[in-house]
Amino acid sequence: MRAAVGDRLVIKGHHVGEPDRDAEILEVHGADGAPPYFVQWSDDGHKGLVFPGPDASIEHFRHHPTSVSSSEK
Repeated sequence: MRAAVGDRLVIKGHHVGEPDRDAEILEVHGADGAPPYFVQWSDDGHKGLVFPGPDASIEHFRHHPTSVSSSEK
């Protein structure tokens, strides 16, 4: 499992009718994008360190470097 800051961690519901849970990855603490991840959960805003299990997946997003526009200089 590999992730970058800004990606989304998705944990599948374990029981029928239980929703999936997702979080934004704020920090990557493992080498080369590996876990653990410091995340913020979308359902309650809680932040914490997560060691994802086999029920987890990563949704990768295109990452753009932060740039300063000429009007902000």
